[in-house]
Amino acid sequence: MNILVTGGTGFLGRALLKRLLEEKHSVVLLTRHPDAVKDLGGDSIEIEQWDGKTTDPWLHRVEGVDGVVNLAGESIGAKRWTEARKASLVGSRIDATRAIIAAISRAKKKPRVLVNASAVGYYGDVKSGDVTETYPRGSDFLPGLCDQWEKEAGRAEGLGVRVVIFRMGVVLEKDGGALQRLMLPFKLFVGGPLGSGQQWFPWVHRDDVVDAILFALNNLNLSGAYNLATPDPVTMREFSTALGRAMRRPSWAPVPAFVLRAMLGEMSGTVLTGQRVVPRKLQEAGFSFRYPKLDDALAAILRR
Repeated sequence: MNILVTGGTGFLGRALLKRLLEEKHSVVLLTRHPDAVKDLGGDSIEIEQWDGKTTDPWLHRVEGVDGVVNLAGESIGAKRWTEARKASLVGSRIDATRAIIAAISRAKKKPRVLVNASAVGYYGDVKSGDVTETYPRGSDFLPGLCDQWEKEAGRAEGLGVRVVIFRMGVVLEKDGGALQRLMLPFKLFVGGPLGSGQQWFPWVHRDDVVDAILFALNNLNLSGAYNLATPDPVTMREFSTALGRAMRRPSWAPVPAFVLRAMLGEMSGTVLTGQRVVPRKLQEAGFSFRYPKLDDALAAILRR
């Protein structure tokens, strides 16, 4: 296939690019940082620089591609959420998606599918019960951001393009993302759960995310929003215990909620709250997770 990708220099995007190349697909990458992907190599990646806001000068690249994968957006957990930071988090997602939709609208031969990222943060804090795709969105900043993002991507449906939105859990791999930060205190023998430990911790192995994106590109029956998190949910305490066990370190030093709130401000809600997300629609569509169990996922990650 010919695939156009945004957000390809990030923690998830680089893994996706690698898989696409391994499977001999042709890739057009829109990026603000062309030098950041040169090490991936391969003649099948064609790089176009963009600003994440406008359709120039890459507009023609949308013409005739089979699919678009939109992962563009600044990292949710990289910095404290000031008002300026929150504006950047929204803008980096909405502006990029809006530009993609504008380019698709002008293409004579439109892509068959748009695969767009979102997050389980869409649901807000849910104390108990399974959270499937029919659960209503939450009311705080992150649910609002996810909702805006999904609605912007959904505009492609009106242009005759199939849209698949993945509400992702915490994506695990040791070379970046949340796990890299969570592993550090365990390496120093001071690991433990964050907050009460009773909050749900929806997670997914990065390989399963990449598999799901390829599944969506190839499966004509997929459309709409899908939860992308393990079918075996755990609490924060269970996750910390499993991580300590995998790293052969104790899990004994919880970080109190008030400390996290003092350190992170509003952003602390991303680790102090959670949802028991289940991937009902994705499994009903026939998708099979490589790593449905946390112990197996962590063992595979730490072996690499």
